[in-house]
Amino acid sequence: MPIAIITGAGRGLGLALTRTLSAAGWSVVADARTATELADAVAGLPGVTAIAGDVTDPAHRTALIAAAQREGGLDLLVNNAGALGPSPLPSVASVPEQALRDLFEVNVVAPVALTQAALPLLRTGRGVVLNVTSDAAVEAYEGWGAYGASKAALEHFGKVLGVEEPAVTVWQVDPGDLRTRMHQDAFPGEDISDRPLPESVAPGLLGLLAQRPPSGRLKLGDWIPSEVSA
Repeated sequence: MPIAIITGAGRGLGLALTRTLSAAGWSVVADARTATELADAVAGLPGVTAIAGDVTDPAHRTALIAAAQREGGLDLLVNNAGALGPSPLPSVASVPEQALRDLFEVNVVAPVALTQAALPLLRTGRGVVLNVTSDAAVEAYEGWGAYGASKAALEHFGKVLGVEEPAVTVWQVDPGDLRTRMHQDAFPGEDISDRPLPESVAPGLLGLLAQRPPSGRLKLGDWIPSEVSA
């Protein structure tokens, strides 16, 4: 049974990916900051171990790796947990300095540190690191400077890691605009019901794992298996 760690699995895309892998027979170590939200979200999902905590906490990251080791190893690390920053989104000229530091701590430092801890388990020739990114990492959208810069930094770490670790596949995966709480926070008071639900693109993870493209930047929706999208 393959084993994954998915951070930010209490809701949104992380939960959709957790459900997808659970249904496909994976063992999943699921993380989220709020224990009750995580427990309720994954209740009844076979093969899912819930470990609540903050990915910026070194002890929590150690607990996630230890849980995967108890399951037998690690095949996939999904760095999905992240923060948006202040809402409404501030301009570069007005983003608070501390908010910027906090954003990089969650979106860059924590996933890089968790990846470092996971690498000894992933260097099998089949191990995968999947960094959830955004088109804000590569496009200049007004108000998205802080968040986009943090995702661009994570992407670059992933790109370099893919070169440095030939035995590990490293994907920077853009899920697109989705109907999530974070996306609603980015557009307070606006109707985002036209955005697709995370469940609509989550099967793309199965397509990626089946076809195993090389390390690089990918769009999750492009990899939905034909039998799912039909």
